[in-house]
Amino acid sequence: MKKNIIIKNAAQVVTCSGFAAKHGKEMSKLHVIENGTVIIEDGIIKAVGKSDDVLKNIDESKYNVIDATEKAVLPGFVDSHTHFVFGGYRAEEFGWRLRGDSYMDIMKRGGGIINSVEGTRNASKEELIKLGKKRLDSMLSFGVTTVEGKSGYGLDLDTEIKQLEVMEELDKMHPLDIVKTYLGAHAVPKEYKGREDEFIDEIIEKHLPEIVERNLAEFCDIFCEQNVFSIQQSRRLLSKAKEMGMKLKIHADEIVQLGGAELAAEVGCVSADHLLQASDKGIEDMAEKGVVSTILPCTAFSLKEEFARARYMIDKNCAVALATDLNPGSCFTESIPLVFALATLYMNMTIEEAITALTINGAAAVGRADQIGSIDVGKKGDIVILEFPSYHFIPYHIGVSTVEKVVKDGILVFDKE
Repeated sequence: MKKNIIIKNAAQVVTCSGFAAKHGKEMSKLHVIENGTVIIEDGIIKAVGKSDDVLKNIDESKYNVIDATEKAVLPGFVDSHTHFVFGGYRAEEFGWRLRGDSYMDIMKRGGGIINSVEGTRNASKEELIKLGKKRLDSMLSFGVTTVEGKSGYGLDLDTEIKQLEVMEELDKMHPLDIVKTYLGAHAVPKEYKGREDEFIDEIIEKHLPEIVERNLAEFCDIFCEQNVFSIQQSRRLLSKAKEMGMKLKIHADEIVQLGGAELAAEVGCVSADHLLQASDKGIEDMAEKGVVSTILPCTAFSLKEEFARARYMIDKNCAVALATDLNPGSCFTESIPLVFALATLYMNMTIEEAITALTINGAAAVGRADQIGSIDVGKKGDIVILEFPSYHFIPYHIGVSTVEKVVKDGILVFDKE
């Protein structure tokens, strides 16, 4: 299939130009080109600029040509925190939450993450691939071209590996690029209740060596939370994973202010995620150490919790990313339009900051800002074309996708028309 494509005459080409995370005030700089054109050859961006300049001496017959007149063009979105490979659903828990039960109350009575473990352990690899593909198709329709996927619904080595192998298969067969994260320390298995340190020992001694040897995941993550894994346990696991060559993420300060943000800065996490209860010091430490602050507004919305302090983080010079946190329990949605709506209407982020958070900063949160997340020469040809002439329509058309076409690696892979 030809990977040479020209997207020309766009009302706006929103480049989000850069090769690293944007911090603080830099998040407002989108670098918009009016009447712009993008040329992609062999799946890589070869030129971007004003149409008259870029199209000089170009033989358009050698390319697939998309006329983007009256359309806005952006980098493909990067959903940098999801749990999209799972078996079984937890619809009844949503009803419990509506009745007033807290997330931690549901966990204590055997719900929550543990409830998804049984469904995922019992699901075959073929079933998980089928379910995962359906979810990836939906993400693609929202303009996502790269997604991070976590294991964590096995809590035993065989099922964790099964989840990661499913992602590996889907990465080969689906247009979306999948960044794999090992999250074996997502919850405490029933058989290890009260013996959490022993479970961390098992992960360090048995899980990590096999995952690293087989190159099944780029990142190691842990749910650092009261009544789950402590700061000390999280430090021990993340430090060992780093020693073994893995990049680090952490579920930090979601429900209780435990010090997860500070730990993320201390051990050198690429990103710290959730952060609803992150302290002022933790936020300042992340900004100083360059840890991407990945915030998940749909989860707070679903749990009826206060949102993370996005405005404070940006004002303190953090690099903020946005992601869906698609999962079967606390946040069963892959809706990028909902993320944009919540970020702009309820988290005091500007439209420009939200776009940066879902493009170049999302790319930085998965360690790929040098390859994706912006429309820059040399990067992958991952492009979203809106049905409207301005990026302002993304949150303005509240909760509805404005994505008309998606180009992945220089190939048109989604077309609403």
